[in-house]
Amino acid sequence: MNVGKTLFAQIMEYVPWKTFGRIIDRHGGDIGVRTLSCADLFRVMAFAQLTWRESLRDIEVCLTANQAKLFHMGTKGAPARSTLADALNLRDWRIYHGLAMRLIHRARGLYAKDALNIELDATVYALDATTIDLCLSLFDWAPFRTTRAAVKMHALLDLRGSIPAFIHVSDGKMHEVNVLDMLPVEAGAFYVMDRGYLDFARLYSMHQAGAFFVTRTKRGMDARRIYSAPAQRDAGIICDQSIAMNGFYIAKDYPELLRLIRFKDPETGKTLVFLTNNTMLPALTIAALYKNRWQVELFFKWIKQHLRIKRFLGTSENAVKTQIWCAVSTYVLIAIVKKELQLEASLYTLLQILSVSVFEKTPILSAFRPDDQGMAQPANDKQLNLFGF
Repeated sequence: MNVGKTLFAQIMEYVPWKTFGRIIDRHGGDIGVRTLSCADLFRVMAFAQLTWRESLRDIEVCLTANQAKLFHMGTKGAPARSTLADALNLRDWRIYHGLAMRLIHRARGLYAKDALNIELDATVYALDATTIDLCLSLFDWAPFRTTRAAVKMHALLDLRGSIPAFIHVSDGKMHEVNVLDMLPVEAGAFYVMDRGYLDFARLYSMHQAGAFFVTRTKRGMDARRIYSAPAQRDAGIICDQSIAMNGFYIAKDYPELLRLIRFKDPETGKTLVFLTNNTMLPALTIAALYKNRWQVELFFKWIKQHLRIKRFLGTSENAVKTQIWCAVSTYVLIAIVKKELQLEASLYTLLQILSVSVFEKTPILSAFRPDDQGMAQPANDKQLNLFGF
């Protein structure tokens, strides 16, 4: 790396600019554009999110104050906030969706051989959604409730590297379970999700495709026990049963047997009931798989708190989706840098370093691998302790 380049410029070298240029040309993104091209808009948005800028004025003032360093950032000058607002409204959000998908493809390849913290030779996905509240008077294109607007971000996270394999952005009215109709189901993979995705017809379609699911039951589920495997009460497994669904319609939706596992955390005393179509894995492994679902919660927390999509810089649908896809692209770009440079620091730590040093002219490895006593990871980087094992 060239020491004369800023950290931000060194990070931007990991963007596939030629591929991005072809995506821009495919959508005619730069046709008639005289200032702030599609590529420049991404650079500005990535800068804004890495440094936690929260408004158009904030971005303008910060870039203007560092005018002499913008050449190394890849832009000619600081855009006026009106120019930035126009660009967010007019540059097609599908351009940044295409960039995010390309970065995701690259990142998943880099993390494909990473080991899970579970002894399992299979791909494991965690599925969840988060709602981002908006003001109905400003975002009338995204109605949610009578007096509220919202968009939903549905994400399927590959737990090797916490890389999103599938993302869908919808209005707030779309129910989470409907996203199961859009998922690219991979035979042999595990899909871990909460009870909000408990739809037996859709789960049976996933079962027929050769995939495995792990979810939780709802209260009052009508089923009968067919067979009980030996329990491991000392490990928290209260029961491990094969069950069949009762009721005409539910039994028609899922006509085969399911596996029900009742787990009690020995430390907290909390009892959870899991439902899966996998009959081969040990019951404790099924419980551990569900524990790892919290990685998708951490992904949403990282996206919403550290990449600035909680406060949007524009009110149009195009502006909101552009900002979301730029946020996702930035998240995956940092994950690529982490893997390419074989950095031990977490994504949280890398973000904290970049937030205060994007304009520093220091080698990227020196910035991310200080020679002092090491980098302590922030407390919120720890995975939530759901089971206590």
